[in-house]
Order: sequence, then structure tokens, then C-alpha cells
Amino acid sequence: MRLQYPATFLAALLLSTPTWSVVFKCTDTEGRVTYTNDKSLGRDCKAISTDQPVSSIPAPPRRAAPAATPQAPSPSSFPNVPADTQRARDADRRQILETELAAEERALAEAQAALAEQEAIRTGNERNFQRVLDRLQPFKDKVELHQRNVEALRREMRTLR
Repeated sequence: MRLQYPATFLAALLLSTPTWSVVFKCTDTEGRVTYTNDKSLGRDCKAISTDQPVSSIPAPPRRAAPAATPQAPSPSSFPNVPADTQRARDADRRQILETELAAEERALAEAQAALAEQEAIRTGNERNFQRVLDRLQPFKDKVELHQRNVEALRREMRTLR
């Protein structure tokens, strides 16, 4: 194929390429910021890098930070728990958590034993290993649940006074 007008084709190609313009950040006399490619629109315009994203959403106005106020003391009518009562409550809480932890550890041991027992069994219709995995998944889920419960109870016991 021979081009009849190579100069016209070249000119059309050059004119069709995308052009990049400089983006300016302009601030007017009232402090409003505008992003534009026309420097004559604003009074104080500075060229910004085009590889940075430009936001067209104005920032919310800044609010003055509230002054730090000291924490007000509790009113005299506010109920206070005596120290010995609080110690008794903490002891009861610790005892309840220890009981729950022991029960969860027993349940975890039972779930692990059931999983080990099921892993040792191979039925005749499980030639495809995915069937074995599907059969074992509920047992694995139960073990994982009890492990998470034991970890949560131990974390709770660490936070006790």
C-alpha cells in the first residue's frame, strides 16, 4: 500500500496524539483552592506534579480543638464498691473462668480424639481423597472452635487483677 499524501498522514498522526497540560493549584483572595490548567483564573497559582492524584472534593473546615478538661471526680452519691466486696467478686469471676477453661480443655481433648479416630478410618466409598476431607471437615471445625475458646478464656484470665 502506497500513501498518496505522506505529509498529511504524518500531520494527522502528530495532531491526534494526546497532549498533557500543566495543572495549577490556585488560591483566591478568600483562601479557596482551585485546581485548573488555566493559570490566569487565580491570583496565586503554583504548578503541581501531574503524577499525584488531585482531589476535587473540598476539605471540611477545621474546627478548633476542645480544651482538655480534667476528669471530674465522681459525685458523692455515686455507688462505690468496698474493696473486700470487689476482691470477692474478682475471686468468683476467676473461679468461674477456671471452671469454664477446664470444661473447654476437656471438650478440646475429646474433639481431638474424635478427629484422630476419624482420620484412622477409611471407608470403601472414599477412593477420592476429597471425600475423606469432606468427612473430616466437621471434626476439624470442632477442634478449631474449642481451641479458639481455650485461647479466649486464657486471654480473659490474663486480664484479671
